[in-house]
Order: sequence, then C-alpha cells, then structure tokens
Amino acid sequence: MSEPTPKTMGQQFGRRSWAEPWKIKMVEPLAVTTREQREKALQEAGYNTFLLKSEDVYIDLLTDSGTSAMSDRQWAGLMLGDEAYAGSRNFYRLEAAIQKVYGYKYIVPTHQGRGAEHLISQAVIKKGQIVPGNMYFTTTRLHQELAGGIFQDVIIDEAHDPANLHPFKGNVDLDKVQAIIDKHGAENIAYISVAGTVNMAGGQPISMANIKALRALCDRYGVKIYLDATRMMENAFFIQQREEGYAEKSIAEIVREFCSYTDAAWMSAKKDNLVNIGGWLAVNDWELFEELRNLVVVYEGLHTYGGLAGRDMEAMAIGIEESVDDQHIRSRVGQVLYLGELLLHWGIPIVQPIGGHAIFLDAKAFYPHLKQVEFPAQTLAAELYLDSGIRSMERGIVSAGRDPKTGDHYYPKLELTRLTIPRRVYTQAHMDVVAEAVKAVYDARESTRGLKMVYEPKYLRFFQARFERL
Repeated sequence: MSEPTPKTMGQQFGRRSWAEPWKIKMVEPLAVTTREQREKALQEAGYNTFLLKSEDVYIDLLTDSGTSAMSDRQWAGLMLGDEAYAGSRNFYRLEAAIQKVYGYKYIVPTHQGRGAEHLISQAVIKKGQIVPGNMYFTTTRLHQELAGGIFQDVIIDEAHDPANLHPFKGNVDLDKVQAIIDKHGAENIAYISVAGTVNMAGGQPISMANIKALRALCDRYGVKIYLDATRMMENAFFIQQREEGYAEKSIAEIVREFCSYTDAAWMSAKKDNLVNIGGWLAVNDWELFEELRNLVVVYEGLHTYGGLAGRDMEAMAIGIEESVDDQHIRSRVGQVLYLGELLLHWGIPIVQPIGGHAIFLDAKAFYPHLKQVEFPAQTLAAELYLDSGIRSMERGIVSAGRDPKTGDHYYPKLELTRLTIPRRVYTQAHMDVVAEAVKAVYDARESTRGLKMVYEPKYLRFFQARFERL
C-alpha cells in the first residue's frame, strides 16, 4: 500500500473523507524555524517543552487546556460581560447552562480546574482518608494529598497496557473498590474520584454500565462519587459509538444520564467547555455547597464570580451549549482518530484504542534501549520538537513524580508522549504534517540518546524540570 496522502486517507481507511464543521474567519501566523534555531531554543528550555516560548513553536500540541478556538457567538458574548462584583448576570447564565447540561443543583465558579480540585479536596477530605480513583491525574492527586488524602488506583488492569483494545479502559475495577472498603471501612473513604475520560491512560472512556454498577456499589456503603467532568463530552461520544443502547441517543442525553449517577463534579472549562480560562464545581448537597461557596471567597473570589470576569462566564455558558452539539464532538474526536489511524498505518506504537483528546505515543516502544530513568517520553517530546517544531508533552515517569514516603520516582507502567489536539484550531493538513514528523522521529529512534534531570521543583515537576542530554 502506498503511503497515505490528504486526498486518499478516507478511501484507504474504508470511509469517505470528512471536513471540519466550521470555516476560518481569522488566522494567526505560525513560526517556521530552522533546526539550528530549534536546537538553541530546546537547550535554553532545558529539554522541557513546557519551557519553550510559544513563538518558537510551529504546531502546538502541548495541551488542549485553554487552547481551543472560541466561536463567533462566544466572541460576541464577551461584549455582554457584566463586570459587577456581586450578582453578575453572566454567573446566572453560566449556572443555568451547567444545570441544564450536567444536571447538578448548585454551582460554584472557579478560575480554572485546579482551583475546583483544591476547593473540593479541602472541603471533603479528612487526613488519612483513602481517595480511590480510575488512575491518577497530576494536579488532582496533588490536591488530594495536600488535603491529607491517600490516592489509590482502582482502574481496570487493561488500562496499563497500551496495546490492549478494551473499549472502556477507563472503567473502575469494582473488586478493587470492594477490597478497599473491606480493608479500610467505608467511613475512611473520602469519595470515589472518577474521570471521564482518563487522561493518563490515553484519553480512555468509562462506560455507562460501569458507572451504574459503581453507583450501586457505593450506595450500599454510603460512599460518594465525584466526577472529573473535564472531558465528559468525549466520554459521551465513546459511549454513543461503542456501548449497546446508546447509538440513537444524543451527546446531551448521554452526558446528563452519566452525571446523574454521580454526586458532584469539578470542571476545567478550558477543555470541553471551549474557553481559554475558567472552571467550576457542581454539587447536589446543600451543606457541601455552603462549605464550598464559603471557601471560594477565601481562595478564588466571590461565589458569583470565583476569580472570573463576567465576560469569561458568558463565553463559558455559550461554550457549554456548543460542546454538546453532536457534529462538533464528532469532528473533534474524528480529528484525533484521523491522526491516530495514520500513525497505526505506519506501524508507530501508540495507545489503543485511540482516545478522545490526544494521541499518546508509546515511548517505551519507541526507545526500548532507554531505561525509564533516562526519561524516554521526555526524550521523545524533545526529538519531535527538534525535527519539526511540534510541541508535545511527557506523560510518564516525570509526570508521575516521587513517592512522598520513599523519595524514589514513581515508575508508571505507561511511559507516554502526548500529542494533544486543541479544539477547532488545526486542520486536517496540520495532522498530516504531525504524522510525518512522528514517522521521521520513529525512523531515527535507534540512535536517540536519553536525558538526565538537572533541576527538579518540589511540586508538579513536569512543568518546570530541566534536563540535559546523556
């Protein structure tokens, strides 16, 4: 088979070609640099793609957090900002949008997702309590630990195998949850932390059947379920596509049902809600709401703005409405699938099934000659930037951090480099450029040397750590 091209990709994968359901109204010029310029920039950044200047990046796949393109309706909404300190009408628009789409009763806005993680952790977790979750996320686990909680992974074992094709690798292992209840007692569990989809597993979804079963188990013991709803729309898409009985249901219907099996949710609105800044907490319990809206005044801002301008809340309310449009989410995940299918066609090792927000390159398979303490995923991110100016990020041993008891690295089974696709930003042609760059780096893999860490910050080291070539 000849190598795929933009014109023939659809036919070669047995389906008709597709195009993005939007047209471009404004353009932002991108920098095209030389390899010599990229080498200098990478050395100055300590081989950490987070420390690169955006002006030195060609295609930025570092994250989908706050990097989405807003719609014309959202930009128009910015002009409707009510910047009153208290009681902004934009807050009530946001509150109504969250209640309609997600179904929770009480809403607390925050400046972004980690503000919400901090508040819920401080309000709910007692020192020494267990917080089971379907794989850790970096900021979530840190806030849980800073509040005195102890995270325990209860995701199914298949999630730790990049090649496993289980359609819902984000599922919670109910036997693992039961074992924790039996060992520690339900009163010593703060809550079950459920993410839909699971970022660190490769953007893998949790099924509706699994969240229903988890709800039934938790109801027997009085344990709460709190949802990280950051990428819930993508999770709903996979339920629609893969789970029996949901093919004819809309994304909006699936999201509402899924949330109904949980007690509360936090949100980084910079992802699915299609804005550049913002977050929220949503709960059904009045007493918990009272605690949260008291805490938000201490850490974020008044309970009707939570660190946000009125215009930001207006854009978020509109983004929530747009995020459950079936055509939008089909295109969003479809762009990720397009890139992933091309890489698979070339035999490049990635996490499968292809996730909702990113392609996760299997850095261990890229560089089997590198030890994990030589940071293969960080190395791969550096090599990809050197090749073509594409910025990706590490999701492996650097992101995992250190065990607070032993001081040694955590050694996750997954050592991944993430190519994160912003929403409504890049075209299909950009995805072809990315795929060709990954192939070039893969073809040169045997001669690649690893890295050593020369600077390590205390918290969330992947953001600011610095490295040198071995």
